[in-house]
Amino acid sequence: MLGMLVTLSCNATSWWWQGINNRSNDPGRLLLASSLLVLVLSWFTWILLIKKSNNKLPPLPPGPYGLPLIGSLLSLDWELHVYFTTLARTYGSIFTIWLGRKLTLVVSSPGIAREMLKDNDVVFANHDVTIAGTLSSYGGRDIVWSPYGAEWRMLRKVLVREMLSNTSLDSVYYLRRQEIRKTIGFLYSQGERPVNLGELMFLTALNVATNMVWGGNATSRDMAGSTESVAAEFRRMIIEMTNLLGTQNISDMYPSLAWFDLQGIARKMKRLAKQLDVIFDGIIDQRLKINEQNGTGKGDGGKSDKDFLQFLLQLKDEGDPKTPLTMNHIKALFLDMIIGGTDTTNNTLEFAMAEIMNKPEVMQRVKQELDAVVGKNTTLEESHIPKLPYLYAVMKETLRLHPIVTLIGRHYTSETCIIGGYTIPKDARILINVWAMQRDPSVWKNPLEFDPDRFLDGKWDYSGKEFEYLPFGSGRRNCAGTAMAQRMFMFMLGSLLHAFDWKLPEGETLDLSAKFGFLLKKKIPLVVIPTPRLSDPTLYQ
Repeated sequence: MLGMLVTLSCNATSWWWQGINNRSNDPGRLLLASSLLVLVLSWFTWILLIKKSNNKLPPLPPGPYGLPLIGSLLSLDWELHVYFTTLARTYGSIFTIWLGRKLTLVVSSPGIAREMLKDNDVVFANHDVTIAGTLSSYGGRDIVWSPYGAEWRMLRKVLVREMLSNTSLDSVYYLRRQEIRKTIGFLYSQGERPVNLGELMFLTALNVATNMVWGGNATSRDMAGSTESVAAEFRRMIIEMTNLLGTQNISDMYPSLAWFDLQGIARKMKRLAKQLDVIFDGIIDQRLKINEQNGTGKGDGGKSDKDFLQFLLQLKDEGDPKTPLTMNHIKALFLDMIIGGTDTTNNTLEFAMAEIMNKPEVMQRVKQELDAVVGKNTTLEESHIPKLPYLYAVMKETLRLHPIVTLIGRHYTSETCIIGGYTIPKDARILINVWAMQRDPSVWKNPLEFDPDRFLDGKWDYSGKEFEYLPFGSGRRNCAGTAMAQRMFMFMLGSLLHAFDWKLPEGETLDLSAKFGFLLKKKIPLVVIPTPRLSDPTLYQ
């Protein structure tokens, strides 16, 4: 490696000297040669500094050799979770890889993940903020991208303790029930026709989320003053936004190139953020006018008193002046609730339904449990859910085999530390390959098989304490919406399987392949045909 750098340096120096001698004939050659010389010498100096510093500290984790300035970008497979799993077989359960100018450490060891997210949680408590993440969240003012500190703690408290606590979720059960009942009724009214399950579940989850947040669903005529449904537009914007968040951005790898926005990611995200901002401003302005008309500033005495917008507006006026809740914070939390409560839910539900349909014995056991606990003469309620352990195991197994976020965290180190006997430099990006850890054959028997039975003994939970199983992450940055996700998934999947039998359209085959991105999703949408199975047609009303 060192010899190659010396050779490159000598060649660059020779070319530069030739450029000096011929500058009158070819000024472009001189500029190119000078640039090459500076880059090679800079890289050479950096290598020497690293070697010098490594004399005092343990080495970096091993990893593939990359090209100067480029790193391993040219060999990268964009199915990153699979690519990193392959590299781990060669370099170990923690390895170093350069992605452009980004020093990245990939972890697929539960023990090392524990060292990072439990033993050294504060050091790894920040996220590596991307350009797309900053632009989508009002400059990083949401729960995902905000740096660890007083502001983040304030947002976390608002979201977890107030908005998504079990008490708050209990108080809006009627909203979940209302929207899921509408979905069941819609499916019944369509007859035995093929339906895109992901699209339907997205709309259901979106209506639940928006009702909870501002008291109106995505098809309301008064939302932001619109006279038309914006559900389809919301779905398009959210899917496009999550796609941009999951795209590897050259501007993040080479900050000096950010101004050029070579992939157009910043431009596209600014456009989407502006569109959503207009909608959010319309909703908030409408609520403020209602509050002003009432003269109390505390709502209209009706449904809006119970939604989160009213609570957030009151908190904004009465909050701690040292860490105030601003209007941009409120809108950023809107976005967290909508993205976190929609695309995540419908993607996981699609995988669950596909896996269940692929395993008739699993489908049969779920239906037997539902019929024993609920029966065919009534509808599923959330009060039934604690009595459905096999359905709960289905959810856990789906999250194991298809974690919605395959590479959790995007953590970065706030200071240099020693983990697993290796030096982890300050400002290194950390990716924890949950997808690999949850398919590790040394932990999971027949790891590629969908087998809910493995969760029936209650050994595994997703609280973040079992580092072999981290579908919702761990530490300070674990998922804030875990309780909401569990309730929505169990109620929606249970209702679909209780109310209908399901089959594929004639001639279609089941596909379980996944598409990597900010969120893992099915590569091919699940289109299925429902057949009513309840005893009384009025139960579908």
